[in-house]
Amino acid sequence: MARRYRGNMNGERYLANASPSKREVHDLDNENTNCQIDEIIQAGNDSPYNSLEAARRDGYDNCAYCIGGSTR
Repeated sequence: MARRYRGNMNGERYLANASPSKREVHDLDNENTNCQIDEIIQAGNDSPYNSLEAARRDGYDNCAYCIGGSTR
């Protein structure tokens, strides 16, 4: 998989799913097909981040597939 340049993404490494029912951050350099990144972008729920720390500060949890573990 690869970084994206559509939706709200402009090549950032991390994509947060801003859907209120998900609220998790994905690592596009370690993307898994279970992450469903294209679907997140298509739904307009993509929020770009340059660092994992910034996404965590904004309250996003780790994706279990591409990052693993939990921040909560």
